[in-house]
Amino acid sequence: MNVAAPILSDTLARILADKYEEVRERSAAMPLSEVEHQARHAGPTRDFTGALCSAVAEGRVGLIAEIKRASPSGGLIREPFEPAELARAYERAGAACLSVLTDAPWFQGDLGHMVQARGACALPVLRKDFMVHPWQVFEARAMGADAILLILAALSDEQAHELEDIARSLDMAVLAEVHDARELERALGLETRLIGVNNRNLKTLVTDLAVSDELIPQIPADRIPVGESGIRTPEDVRRLCRAGARCLLVGEHLLRQPDVEEAARGLITAL
Repeated sequence: MNVAAPILSDTLARILADKYEEVRERSAAMPLSEVEHQARHAGPTRDFTGALCSAVAEGRVGLIAEIKRASPSGGLIREPFEPAELARAYERAGAACLSVLTDAPWFQGDLGHMVQARGACALPVLRKDFMVHPWQVFEARAMGADAILLILAALSDEQAHELEDIARSLDMAVLAEVHDARELERALGLETRLIGVNNRNLKTLVTDLAVSDELIPQIPADRIPVGESGIRTPEDVRRLCRAGARCLLVGEHLLRQPDVEEAARGLITAL
């Protein structure tokens, strides 16, 4: 008798179910030992955290400019979609770093997009995906990523620490993403200085900048807050800055503009 799959009640749960299946398939095609070997023999990383700190020290917003084709909440965002040209435009605008979506089923992403973007500029690049297994971390470094995202809502503490330890052993930065006070408390148990506050609830896809207003002031001074999601205007930038975040990750708003370079520059110089 066939057993029906469990009903998954929220978007994040459905994404993670797909992600675990993807990892099973990809790791079957390339053993962990092989992808780890490739990662440990990849070229040097670019300093992701240092790039953000330098931008802030110079009086600019530390912008992590995102490259993604689509999203569950926004549908298709940009067509034609040219990762290399977007990377060059963001670099010209003064972005500190890039974030590139690599998830295929939900964001129409691809690791090739990250490779193209990183090869077109000198900016450090975050692989933005739902990281749940060591195999993905090694794959990210093997393909050139300088940083990875760890979403606390998607991980146990044990998983988060294991993935961070692997990333640090590969000289990669880690952006730990939180959406509520409990996740923030857990993230502060990690070594990373980068704490992303996602204004979007990944279970419901509702976005509210009040999440940043609440959580960013709770982040200790030795960490670096990064505001994420729902940031569209210079006033939004100033609002998050008042809360305590001088670094921001912005994607959909920029990608929907005809001139992404001008749009990015407008946020970077909003302070």
